[in-house]
Amino acid sequence: MVRTSVLAGLLAALLCGTAAQAAEERGPVTNLPLPRYVSLKTGEGNARRGPSLTHRIDWVYKRRDMPLEITAEYGHWRRVRDKDGVGGWIHYALLSGVRTVLIEEDMLELHQRPDPATPVEAKLAIGVIAHLEHCEKDWCELSAGGYAGWAPKTAVWGVGPDEILE
Repeated sequence: MVRTSVLAGLLAALLCGTAAQAAEERGPVTNLPLPRYVSLKTGEGNARRGPSLTHRIDWVYKRRDMPLEITAEYGHWRRVRDKDGVGGWIHYALLSGVRTVLIEEDMLELHQRPDPATPVEAKLAIGVIAHLEHCEKDWCELSAGGYAGWAPKTAVWGVGPDEILE
């Protein structure tokens, strides 16, 4: 009986602290926040089942600048996932801190300012990779194909919902 109540108390404490703990989690190698977004530096990157060259390749990313989310670190390896939730372990040399996003809304309008009433500078097709310049609470400034403008944060993948970038 005592054992059960102690375990229940520990479980409750863990569950209550999960959100705060997740917000403060840092990578053991880089001391950078986890999870965090990066991009693929090369035109091809192998996602492996584990953090070494001896592990099987599960996935091959073929798009340079593809946004990826780092969820874990081990030595020179980073566990990543894409917008579909698939991924694996990639060597850190294949990743870049340059921020990009994947457009998730077809013909996404880029506005002059973070306001839907301002003129449209360009429209981006679904699946386009855009460079992330700045983010406010609800809007991000993007650039792609020589065009730049502001889009709603909810229309892209590769930036956290509460993330602010200056």
